[in-house]
Amino acid sequence: MSEIFEEAVKICQELIRIPSVNYGESGGDERAVAEYVVASLAEVGIASKIYESEKNRCSVIAKIEGSDPTRPGLVLHGHLDVVPANASDWQVDPFSGEIKDGMIWGRGAVDMKNIDAMILAIVRNWARKGIKPPRNITLAFFADEEAGGTFGSRFLVEKHPEVFAGCTEAISEVGGFSVTLRNGKRLYLIEGAQKGIHWMRITAKGTAGHGSFVNRDNAVTKLSSAVERIGNYEWPQRYTRTVRDLFAAVAAATGQTLGDDFRPLLIEIGSAARMIGATLANTSNPTQLEAGYKANVIPGSASAVIDGRFLPGFEDELNATIKDLIGPDFEIETITRDIALEVPFEGKLVDAMCDAIKKLDPEGIPVPYLMSGGTDNKALSDLGITGYGFSPMKLPADLDFMALFHGVDERIPLDSFDFGVRALEDFLLNS
Repeated sequence: MSEIFEEAVKICQELIRIPSVNYGESGGDERAVAEYVVASLAEVGIASKIYESEKNRCSVIAKIEGSDPTRPGLVLHGHLDVVPANASDWQVDPFSGEIKDGMIWGRGAVDMKNIDAMILAIVRNWARKGIKPPRNITLAFFADEEAGGTFGSRFLVEKHPEVFAGCTEAISEVGGFSVTLRNGKRLYLIEGAQKGIHWMRITAKGTAGHGSFVNRDNAVTKLSSAVERIGNYEWPQRYTRTVRDLFAAVAAATGQTLGDDFRPLLIEIGSAARMIGATLANTSNPTQLEAGYKANVIPGSASAVIDGRFLPGFEDELNATIKDLIGPDFEIETITRDIALEVPFEGKLVDAMCDAIKKLDPEGIPVPYLMSGGTDNKALSDLGITGYGFSPMKLPADLDFMALFHGVDERIPLDSFDFGVRALEDFLLNS
């Protein structure tokens, strides 16, 4: 194990021990963890600055000079916030950073203080040894990613776009991790596309009245029927370029024919099928219900929140279908809306990612994939910055990696962490 890896482990533990929890509408606090990042960089002579969008909603920006400053710059970014954790559900204290069973445990061990730690350990080592990457790098540690980035990446893009001046590409989380197929071959999924988001509130109106009366204009009844139709709707399969490239690779690696329906191939990718399966169509999941204030009072209105996710190019289909499913007598309010992304899987940056993986795992097969969620690359795209997900890790075949994101007992194997440090540094030195 290298010195950089050992330092990355220590930093990861220390980051986890700072509970920078984002409670969404209830707020968050990244002040302490942002100050840790600033101090960590300052210790080796790297200047950085905290940008506070609202009280204690803090992001950090730093600049790493490259050997060829005439080249367009790269944004290397992570987020500092984590989702809440109920300690009673965990085997260990979720904010302990404990090492157990060859893994680092804690909230953020996967999403994404592990990658923040890799970045810090790598650039600290460069600073001590006088190493320069081939191009300028802007380090960005964002607040508020777990609640849409309003107080983090969105704030910086809108209010301080100058910090990203000269940058044309970006790298962040949830990509470059291995998925072991049933035949033992390993794919490394590099994120090159993301679904868009449309969270909406649908509201049914009705006639309020006494709970003991017959009421054929009951808002709760109307809403219940609409929620059932939305939740059980089978969306048509829609395959984007990225999805086609991924499943062509799965078919080739397993010796199968790629037919018109990709779903039979999902069995080949194990636990990753849960997330990848959600990228074959638009989705709409009811997530919240609100109606009434007393058991014997029929309310005059009832509402539900729908988590809609659309594929690149299919936002209009999502919205039109929801309207058709609920009918004309509903109000639709947009709570959150964000774009879908899809970028080409080609060029020098992609080649550098693929090469970094294959140097450490010659049998590995780098492939693009479409992410069912989203990252801060959405905000950066407003500045014309092309973003990918590349936080490389060679994972155990039996690890349900997707279940660890926001899950109980979040943890990352130390061997995977070591692979990630080496692959990420190789990529940064050759991109």
